[in-house]
Amino acid sequence: MTSSTLPCDRHFDQDHEVWDHLKQAIADCSGFKQWQSRQIPDNDSSPLDQQVRCYLRETLETLAY
Repeated sequence: MTSSTLPCDRHFDQDHEVWDHLKQAIADCSGFKQWQSRQIPDNDSSPLDQQVRCYLRETLETLAY
């Protein structure tokens, strides 16, 4: 009998890998860097993951208007 969790685990690993690449691409773009310089104080050390999620949320909210 095969385990049903194996394909799900592989899918999660692939999703995580895609997110890591996407997060890095976003962090390298000029729009993110401009947003970051306006939004994040110099002494804030929020994880990149959290910053990118916030940037994407704000960008999508702006586009929704």
